[in-house]
Amino acid sequence: MMRGVSASPDPSPPPITSVANPRVKAAVRLRDRRERDMTGLTLVDGARELLRALDAGVAVHEAFACGPLVRSADARAAVERLRAAGARCWEVSPAVFARLAFGDRAEGIVAVVRSPATDLAALHLPPVPLVVVAEDVEKPGNLGAILRSADGAGVDALVAASPRTDLFNPNAIRASLGTIFAVPLAAASTAQVLAWLRDRGIRILAARVDGTALATETDLTGPLAIAVGAEAAGLDPAWSAADIEGIRLPMLGVADSLNVSAASAVLLYEARRQRGLPVTGGRR
Repeated sequence: MMRGVSASPDPSPPPITSVANPRVKAAVRLRDRRERDMTGLTLVDGARELLRALDAGVAVHEAFACGPLVRSADARAAVERLRAAGARCWEVSPAVFARLAFGDRAEGIVAVVRSPATDLAALHLPPVPLVVVAEDVEKPGNLGAILRSADGAGVDALVAASPRTDLFNPNAIRASLGTIFAVPLAAASTAQVLAWLRDRGIRILAARVDGTALATETDLTGPLAIAVGAEAAGLDPAWSAADIEGIRLPMLGVADSLNVSAASAVLLYEARRQRGLPVTGGRR
């Protein structure tokens, strides 16, 4: 049976069975962005997501595990790694876990972690970077899906410009399947992001429905940033400056655009096709 590992005089406290437990209530409050912003903490729900957070060295504040639900190899590995590291991993009842978990993909483990920093000035890039800029994206699920594509295509960083959701929203973490901890991230205003790209001599392409060039006929090699816009309004007019190239996807039906996460996947994999596969098999 799993027991909490902590600095408490009792190394094996009883399972938490009440949703009114202060630790449980504090974790549940992290569903609210104001609480996440105030505490600097967020929730990681799921075994693969937690393993990828641990691989990235993310600091775990505490975790909650429900023994009957910890059935997969990943879930067991996550619990063992937490215990081996001396992290506080509290055993909880199924009813308590249902209060902590998101949706119906219950894998028996939810962790409270310190949200990684997203300082644009601290973001380090290779000499010939491929960057995706996601501006004003509101839905955490779309942000998570963009991150999965960025991870798969070997993108060097994702920069959120004027984001409407916090990058480490629990739903974004889950939608990314934990790849959010593998892709270098930063967030800043649109003006700051544009200045940062220009200062580094990174060519900027903006995905717009009125883009003059097809992405498939545009050179996507060299130091490059591809900007994609919000689900409804698209990119800010600032991305129409003279030094920014507008590109579009071929749309052969009645719709003039794809969902932002789908468009990002197409654009990033086209860039990867043109740039070739990394010799070492990864971005780092």
